[in-house]
Amino acid sequence: MTPVLEAVKLGKRYRHRQALIDCDLNIPQGRVIGLVGPNGAGKSTLLNMSCGLIKPTSGTIRVLGTEPAASPAHLAKVGFVAQDTPVYADLSVADHLRMGAKLNPSWDGPLTQRRIAQVGLDLKQKAGRLSGGQRAQLALTIAAAKRPELLIFDEPAAALDPLARAGFLDNLMEFVTDLGASAILSSHALPDVERVCDYLIVLADSRIQLAGDVSELLTDHHRLVGACQDISDLPVDMEVVGVEHTLQESTAIVRADQRQLADGPWNMATLDLEELVLAYMTRANQAAAQPAPTVVEAHR
Repeated sequence: MTPVLEAVKLGKRYRHRQALIDCDLNIPQGRVIGLVGPNGAGKSTLLNMSCGLIKPTSGTIRVLGTEPAASPAHLAKVGFVAQDTPVYADLSVADHLRMGAKLNPSWDGPLTQRRIAQVGLDLKQKAGRLSGGQRAQLALTIAAAKRPELLIFDEPAAALDPLARAGFLDNLMEFVTDLGASAILSSHALPDVERVCDYLIVLADSRIQLAGDVSELLTDHHRLVGACQDISDLPVDMEVVGVEHTLQESTAIVRADQRQLADGPWNMATLDLEELVLAYMTRANQAAAQPAPTVVEAHR
C-alpha cells in the first residue's frame, strides 16, 4: 500500500537556519499520527511541506504517492487546518461553506449541514464573532467536507479550553472514521496525542528522533532502576536513550528486547507515552548543547 507520507533525506533551510535535517519517514495509510516536539523543532515546516505550501531545500517528500500539491486533484485529497484555525473574520459560517463548495469538486454538503447542526453553529454568524472552539469546529468541518484522504492539523486545539479541546478531538476522530482517512496531528499536549493517535513522530533539533507505531514503541522501551555501577555496565549493543544518576541509584531509559533485560540486577518497568517522548527530546537537547568536536577530537 502507498505510504500516506514518505520522506527521504528531507531538509529545509531558511537563510541561516536549518529547520529540518535529513528526515526519513515512511508512514502507512489509515493511521492517526501524532507529531510532537519543542517549539522551533520544525513541525510546522514539515506539515507545510506536506501540503505543498513550501518546497524542500534537499531530499524528497511524497504525500499519498506523489509530490505535494502536484495537481488540483491531489490538493483535493488533503485537508489542512493551520495554527490558530484561521477563518475569514468578515465572512459568515454560511459564506465559508459556500466558498468551500465552490472550490472543492468533491464537497460533501450533507456532511457540513449535519456537523454544523451537531456543534450548534449559526449559519448567519460572522466567523470573527465565534469562540475559539467554534472557529476550530468550523475549520475542521471545512477540511473534512472535502472528503480528503489525509487530514493535517497544526496545533489546532492549542488555544482551546479543556472542554472545547475534548469536543474538537472527538469530532476529529469521528471524521477520520467516517471518511476512512489518515490524519496527522501536531500538538504540544501529550495527553491529546495519547488519546487519539496510534502512530508517533518525535521531532527535535530539526531531526526525526523517533517514529513508529505507539504500541510497539512502548513495548520496545523500558525504564531500568538499579545501582549506579549496574546501570553503567549495560550491554554495549543496547540503545540507551537517557540515564539519570543519584547518590543511591541510577535510572536508564533503554530500547531493547525485554528478554535481554529480564535477568539483570535492576528493576524494570514500562513507560508511558509522556516519559518516552521526554526521554528522546531530552537526548536531542543534550546532543544539541554539546560543543562541536575539535579537529583533534574528530580524528581520535
